[in-house]
Amino acid sequence: MKTIISILLAWLVASGSVALAQEGNNHPGVVPLDEGGRLLDRIVAVAEEDVIMQSELRERIQTIQRQLAARDGQTPPVDALVRPVLDRLVLERLQLQEARRIGIRIDDISLNNAIENIARENGMSLAQFRDRLVADGIDFRAFREQIRDEMAIAQLHRRQVDSRIQVSEQEIDDLIASESGAIDRDVEYRLLHLLVSLPEGATPEQISETRERAERIREEAAEGADFTELALRESEGQQALEGGDLGWRNASQVPTLFSRHVVLMREGDVSEVIRSPSGFHIVKLADRRAGSRSQVQQTRVRHILISPSEVVSDREARDRIRSLRNRIRDGADFAELAQAHSDDRGSALRGGDLGWTDPGDMVPQFEQVMNRTEPGTLSEPFRTQFGWHILKVEDRRSHDSSRELMRSQAREIIRNRKRDDELEIWLRRLRDESYVELRLEDVATRDAGANQRSR
Repeated sequence: MKTIISILLAWLVASGSVALAQEGNNHPGVVPLDEGGRLLDRIVAVAEEDVIMQSELRERIQTIQRQLAARDGQTPPVDALVRPVLDRLVLERLQLQEARRIGIRIDDISLNNAIENIARENGMSLAQFRDRLVADGIDFRAFREQIRDEMAIAQLHRRQVDSRIQVSEQEIDDLIASESGAIDRDVEYRLLHLLVSLPEGATPEQISETRERAERIREEAAEGADFTELALRESEGQQALEGGDLGWRNASQVPTLFSRHVVLMREGDVSEVIRSPSGFHIVKLADRRAGSRSQVQQTRVRHILISPSEVVSDREARDRIRSLRNRIRDGADFAELAQAHSDDRGSALRGGDLGWTDPGDMVPQFEQVMNRTEPGTLSEPFRTQFGWHILKVEDRRSHDSSRELMRSQAREIIRNRKRDDELEIWLRRLRDESYVELRLEDVATRDAGANQRSR
């Protein structure tokens, strides 16, 4: 919603239609006036099959100048904004064309819901919000279309960019380990510890023998031997008489030597043998707990997906999912229909079962429907970027997801880092493979690499 709200703010700070025209009629970022004082207009750029008019460029420059003045107290000169603003307009047009080409359409229901959300976040009803826009001189229809365009571009990014981003479990492990104490700051660990010590100035032979002994003890612990008994019998650490129990410690209290191991372990796991100047350590994670924010509501859900394709139109996909819903409502088995018809073949093999899901696991449209569907009930058909769905909520529970949330947080951090790079690459490729012609007198009229067509 931040992107949509930023558009709203841009509209609210933009006012007046000819203010910049007073700066000089010949400037490429200004709409010139004829002898009668009437606004003239002309094409300043061609982006594939679309054109950008000078009035559009001038309007956007004015909006950005006002935004920057409100934020920083300074208004940059028009000269500095002409080229970057025109480049942004060109890129927006290319993205909207690409969205239309692959079938992205923002229907009026989705658009109305988005605008109602904007109104609600600004503490107004929809009617009050519309009146506010009109009072500020903003055309409500034009505003609606601006929001529709922004939603289409956001959906295009999800489909063309986000779907390409892969995050491996090793990347998650590496990030958690490197940021231990920050990413798991709300987690507490109960640790059991065992030390096989080395004498000061130990010889290579002593080090080798001690390591072998530690490895044997570690193997016993990993195979299920009672760690407390092992610590009482074998450990030379300070807590040996307590069975090696270090008690509950938050992330900042876990010894640095162990933290990179502990943060990646599951309850009951035994660490590898860890070397330090004092000897060889073995740690067992007895338990893990976190604050109330790690108590999350999980949902057990099944779904059926029908995806539009070259042979199945969007309307046909919607009609098929409606038909399947009617059959389930009339008594057909959800799991059997999912196995036979769902285009999500991974879950179809399990009767549409997606298992227990955490907040954020599903795309927003899916999660919104799932959250408002009561256990044991069937949703209405709904659409996501993948196609048309129906879902059935099997159950809900409150679950301590401290470890899962930590990994989810790490995954999101990595995805966001990768997303910026992937989006930049994708946008550059889209621009390079498209026909773009600039028609400004004081800038290059052709982009390097223009006149190349991707289609």
